[in-house]
Amino acid sequence: MFQTLQYMRHIKASIQKLLVILFTILVTSTVSYSQDAAKLFKGNCASCHKPTAAKLVGPGLLGIKSRWPDQTKLIAWVKNSTEFLKTGDAYATKLYNDYGQSVMPAQALSDAEIIAVIDWADKGGDAPVPTTPTDNKDGVVQNAPAESNNTMYILLGIGVLLSVLIFVLSTVKKSLEALLNDKKGIVVVPKPERTPLQSFRYWASNNKKLVAIIGLFAVIWVLKQGWDGLLGVGVYTDYAPEQPIKFSHKLHAGDNQIACVYCHSGVEKSKHANIPSANVCMNCHAYIQEGPTYGKEEIGKIYAALDYNPETRKYGTNQKPIEWIRVHSLPDHAYFNHSQHVKVGKIECTQCHGPVDSMEVVKQYSPLTMGWCINCHRETEVAFKDNKYYEDLHKKFVNDPKYKKGDKFTVEKIGGLECSKCHY
Repeated sequence: MFQTLQYMRHIKASIQKLLVILFTILVTSTVSYSQDAAKLFKGNCASCHKPTAAKLVGPGLLGIKSRWPDQTKLIAWVKNSTEFLKTGDAYATKLYNDYGQSVMPAQALSDAEIIAVIDWADKGGDAPVPTTPTDNKDGVVQNAPAESNNTMYILLGIGVLLSVLIFVLSTVKKSLEALLNDKKGIVVVPKPERTPLQSFRYWASNNKKLVAIIGLFAVIWVLKQGWDGLLGVGVYTDYAPEQPIKFSHKLHAGDNQIACVYCHSGVEKSKHANIPSANVCMNCHAYIQEGPTYGKEEIGKIYAALDYNPETRKYGTNQKPIEWIRVHSLPDHAYFNHSQHVKVGKIECTQCHGPVDSMEVVKQYSPLTMGWCINCHRETEVAFKDNKYYEDLHKKFVNDPKYKKGDKFTVEKIGGLECSKCHY
């Protein structure tokens, strides 16, 4: 009987260790990994995609891994779809044509970050998804799984079973100890009654190693939450303030195909893209006096700001500036030049500002953090082709023996990571 008792104690200790391991897995995988993937998706993908079968600007990402069996190609597509289309890949070309030849903005994410988002979104993200077949626009019918995160529930179920097993073993152990003491004639003094708090203190004092491990992981979890919170300070992704005049970029840039530079004329010439003056609006709205959504109300606000009479077509003297609310804002100590990126670097507006042509209300699409900019400089190749600005640099690069044919010449190699380039 004594050996049986000892054996049960060993089993109980082993099960307690298993519970600690399960707790560790839950903390590191379901909290850290899932939250990081969800945060990356929200900051980089949510404007155009949903982690379900439903399409937004682009296709839904549910079951994306089955549509892109070659993960290397998928990563290359996410990083720079424009470059990947040049490979002539049949599926990528089909997607491009199916979605109105709309180019997906290049994403400044690492391979590991892209894989994390893919794994997360492939199962529908954090939201339950339907079990019935769903049809994506790209022609693939998917049988969606019933649960989005089965692993977590399996681990929790195992944890519950092990906890019940510990309780049963503790009860049997007490019964065996009572029988053993009775057989030996040992009189056991009844344990004093304790309050729940006293019971917890007693348990903690007798399980110091387990308490220390749980406490360590609790501290790590709290620190991580604090770290994630601090990383979000000053990051305004998805910020979409209500403007004094309702202006639809979807209507103007999307439906009517008005080029960005028509209104934001400074984007190719100066540091700032500039907010267009109301006079630019009047190039069209001196004649177009009623809109398809808001009628004359919002256009009337432009007339009021300019003190313009649409009937007499004359301007008054009581003009007032329109107090637009800034959406994208960098810290004062950070320097950014639009013309250097747009005119020289040949960066598309959508790469930083996202699919503006589908936005009714403009929002901040990218995080605009230092890390985001640095990743872009590390991965974006210098636009040598038909670019006189880099003509001499291109000749030097081609003739430099330390660079082999096929090497990527990124912005990093021309000082794109030097502190003084952006902070001077």
